[in-house]
Amino acid sequence: MWVEETEGEGDDLVPLSALQHWVVCPRQCCLIHLEQQWEENLATVEGRLLHERTHEQAGGTRRGVRVVTGMPLRSRALGVVGVADLVELHRMPDGRWRAYPVEYKRGRPKPHRADEVQLCAQAIALEEMLGTEVPEGALFYGKERRRTVVRIDDELRALTGRVAAEVRAAFASGRTPPPVYEKSRCGACSLIDLCRPRALDGGRRIAVWIARRIEEDAA
Repeated sequence: MWVEETEGEGDDLVPLSALQHWVVCPRQCCLIHLEQQWEENLATVEGRLLHERTHEQAGGTRRGVRVVTGMPLRSRALGVVGVADLVELHRMPDGRWRAYPVEYKRGRPKPHRADEVQLCAQAIALEEMLGTEVPEGALFYGKERRRTVVRIDDELRALTGRVAAEVRAAFASGRTPPPVYEKSRCGACSLIDLCRPRALDGGRRIAVWIARRIEEDAA
């Protein structure tokens, strides 16, 4: 399984990428990070190769901007640890450096905010580590070959904080949520055969229906 996070950073910290997985699907998140289950498909292979190529790029200075790839991150406020694909360091008028995280994704912008939450968590970690504000970052989508600018505003920060708390609580419980089948989401998931959302969700619904009938007959 490809995992972007660094290891040995403390048992109280959860993988930063788990926040993105949680927004997409809590069950997927726990299957990957709690149960250590993983299956590749074309999309995950393309995504892994994109991240690997990005991390292997040489850093240095480009047009007056320092570039760091594969930068280790940690946020005690969120309780997460991970690695940033790319961080640009821009020189401010007062001589300080302002960080600008860029997260690479293979596909296109999504209807949910999972990628934005992951980027925001990176921004919060950079603020803690560098002692400077990170008001903005970008998501680079491979299918479009361009950056989507993301404002790290109060709303996104609050959402990221809630997601991080939910992930830590789920991991502390050690329980993987039951499946909820959604064709548009589950059909593209590489874990669909391991998760079995259609079969297990259907069985859960039948069990709920039977329980309700029993209650009605006993009333």
